[in-house]
Amino acid sequence: MFDNLREQANSSSFYEEEAQFQQAADTTTAAAPQRRSSGRVLGMTAAQRFFIAVILMLAVCIIGALILFVTGKFGI
Repeated sequence: MFDNLREQANSSSFYEEEAQFQQAADTTTAAAPQRRSSGRVLGMTAAQRFFIAVILMLAVCIIGALILFVTGKFGI
């Protein structure tokens, strides 16, 4: 299984394949159109970002209230 391992590692077929993949990648990136600014941050619309912000705020408030309740600083 490991016979001629160094010879296989030094063979040029791997490097030839890598060069072909690199050439293919270069042609696809060169032909790609440039992106226009669409006003999106992280790929989300303004409404989606607002919803995430509200959910995050609610999670922080709930976790904070639970911590206050567990430590005895806030009681019901």
